[in-house]
Amino acid sequence: MDLERYFLERRTIRNYTDREVDDRLINELIEEASHAPNTGNMQTYSVVVTRDEEMKRRLSPLHFNQPCSVGCAALLTFCADFHRFTRWCEISRANPGYDNFHSFVSALIDTSLFAQQFNTAAELRGLGCCYLGTTTYNASQIAEILGLPSLVVPVTTIALGWPADEGADAGRLPVRAIVHNETYHELSDGQIKELYAETEAREDSRKFIAENGKETLAQVFTDVRYTKEANEHFSRLFFDFVKKAGFHIPG
Repeated sequence: MDLERYFLERRTIRNYTDREVDDRLINELIEEASHAPNTGNMQTYSVVVTRDEEMKRRLSPLHFNQPCSVGCAALLTFCADFHRFTRWCEISRANPGYDNFHSFVSALIDTSLFAQQFNTAAELRGLGCCYLGTTTYNASQIAEILGLPSLVVPVTTIALGWPADEGADAGRLPVRAIVHNETYHELSDGQIKELYAETEAREDSRKFIAENGKETLAQVFTDVRYTKEANEHFSRLFFDFVKKAGFHIPG
């Protein structure tokens, strides 16, 4: 596969065929993903692989019933996991101190790197993947269904399967919108509008605006998709669960 073409043309896949993804392949992909960079080589992450149809149906409402959550061959929940490492320290006559906010953040970052390396490895094998960003919204219920112990927090979920279509091009901001050389450079209002102009002009963007009765694409995000009220609600739920999971957060 042309790697440059893969990275520039990759697509999120939400529709899958009925073809199974065998355990050996998933385990190979997880092993490849486990070689992603991580803090101190502690590998403070785990992944729960859900294949059972009933289990997927139980998890689906917690992912806002996205069709791919039940239509996939496997649903993989990637978790920040200091439980295993802490137990290893305890049975090795070491005194662990990882039930804190900094440790949680480091595990969260490492879990994200692990998940992304899995995603890339899977797509390079011809599989289709869809990230479910809803995992942290309902982390407590997901943790209960999956039987997660203390110091284990679900971070993200990937729906996995063999693609039934090529997926849609979601578009991306130009590189100049992202890169800041040496220091961060504040952009003018005109520059900001110019950077988002192509995104706003897309047919799917214009459709979002019309369907939601809004004037701008930004209003679709702020008033419909990711509202202040919803963000604050799910922030509190996730914050409370992280503390319940055993991480002590200063406050």
